[in-house]
Amino acid sequence: MLDGHPENVPDAETETIPEPEGATAVIDTDYEIGQDNVSHAITLEFDIHKAVFFISAIAIVVFTLGTLILQIVTANPPLDGVAQPSGVENFFTSLRGFLTGNLDWFFLMAGNIFVLLCIGLIISPLGSVRLGGPEATPDFTLFGWFAMLFAAGMGIGLMFYGVSEPMSHFSSALGGIDIEDGLRTDWAPLEGAAGDPLAARRLGMAATIFHWGLHPWAIYAVVALALALFSYNKGLPLTMRSVFYPIFGEAVWGWVGHIIDILAVFATIFGLATSLGFGAEQATAGLNFLFGIPATNMTKILLILAITGVATMSVILGVEKGVKLLSEANMVLAFMLLVFVMLVGPTWQIVTGFFANLGAYAQDLLPLSNPFGRSDDNFRQGWTAFYWAWWISWSPFVGMFIARVSRGRTVRQFLIAVLLIPALISVLWMTALGGTAISQYLGGFTGVADAALELKLFVMLEQLPLHQISSFIGIVLVIVFFVTSSDSGSLVIDTISAGGKMHAPVPQRIFWCSFEGLLAVALMLGGGLTALQAMAVSTGLPFTIVLLGACYAIVKGLISERRVLD
Repeated sequence: MLDGHPENVPDAETETIPEPEGATAVIDTDYEIGQDNVSHAITLEFDIHKAVFFISAIAIVVFTLGTLILQIVTANPPLDGVAQPSGVENFFTSLRGFLTGNLDWFFLMAGNIFVLLCIGLIISPLGSVRLGGPEATPDFTLFGWFAMLFAAGMGIGLMFYGVSEPMSHFSSALGGIDIEDGLRTDWAPLEGAAGDPLAARRLGMAATIFHWGLHPWAIYAVVALALALFSYNKGLPLTMRSVFYPIFGEAVWGWVGHIIDILAVFATIFGLATSLGFGAEQATAGLNFLFGIPATNMTKILLILAITGVATMSVILGVEKGVKLLSEANMVLAFMLLVFVMLVGPTWQIVTGFFANLGAYAQDLLPLSNPFGRSDDNFRQGWTAFYWAWWISWSPFVGMFIARVSRGRTVRQFLIAVLLIPALISVLWMTALGGTAISQYLGGFTGVADAALELKLFVMLEQLPLHQISSFIGIVLVIVFFVTSSDSGSLVIDTISAGGKMHAPVPQRIFWCSFEGLLAVALMLGGGLTALQAMAVSTGLPFTIVLLGACYAIVKGLISERRVLD
């Protein structure tokens, strides 16, 4: 989904949390970062929070091994030469269906609350509070900060869904509504646009932008603002538990805080595993499309293990020598691919479509956000509810990155930039890639619409000049985003499981990096994309409750800052 280390990101191995500058409502607590940790530096160096690390690690190890064992035990023989789902695969399918089918309203309402909170803070006096204190100055220039927010909006998710989602929504909308036994069976957003290609295009792009626009970035903004406020202004450790000090007081350093941080670890690692699984699906499909390499589970597993090994090497090399260089190269390649499609594709349609799509998004935002009284169950549950849970599971990872580069900005500046800049880049990306695929369809080429999700990007590029080069660049982008996401995610998980320490020992990051890959393998074998999506929703659900509590804590924390200023 996202890449967490663009150019000039602070190196977590040397960075410490700076003291507030000027009058702030610093929280007076006797807690010291690392006081509940255990450490060792003789045989294998480690420095871990006793409760958070051990409970998180043991639970994830047991889940990973248990899923692999159950996949073997519950495997079913082929029927008439057709592979049959295993018992564990059926379980994950049922789990996702149950959660999205019964709790879609909860995810949609939570997403709306996050957007409304951000807008409310932008227009309220609380927006004038400066992260880091009233005398703090930004750590990065405005251009550099914008560039890093741009980088946060690019990743595996945009590569996987950049073509497939607009095309899927367009096709579903064009097909209209299907009713069987009194229930809708189609996947069209809202009421569809049966037989009207232009209306279907508008609705398909509006639905896509809805999933990549204000709502996901409001989720990230809430986490990032909470972490920045309570670390830079209140002087607390950079972990999720610190956000809840206004609610629980000193109890956050006990089991209440342990549970919050454990949920953050679970959400992050399962969100990462989902993205790594998508990356493996698409990279494998691309290798098969270009070079004829078999797109089997074994190929996907070998790819995940190989890339996890590269990510582990980047962990050992450190941020400056490893992942930072890869991230810089990846951003250049992503920009080149975007510009290439805009130049050789339907350029005028892309340029005009960007503004038309924003207008369509604005027009359909409220109907798409409505959690009640709708008939488009498949779209609302299968797409939107999954997306909101996936974004929420990624929010500790992306939120911590955004928080670390945003010190010195006012809350108003912070929220406007975080909501708008990555969202606009995502809209441009979807308009260029997805809009090109839709234009190809309207021109008579139906190959993209007929292709599997993971192949749609490559089928679209095949219709453009130099398609072998552009498709190869696409594969490279997916793989390198894979590496940087794994490395960056292990850094965030390690910070949380080390009690907020920003420079925990490298062996711990190697552990988390390795198990991100193994977890992706286990879920891939235990049901493929459905299993990955099921676990993203499962871990996103409890963390949604955590974020709703964070909304209250943010407002309370900002009010105390305003009192100091007044």
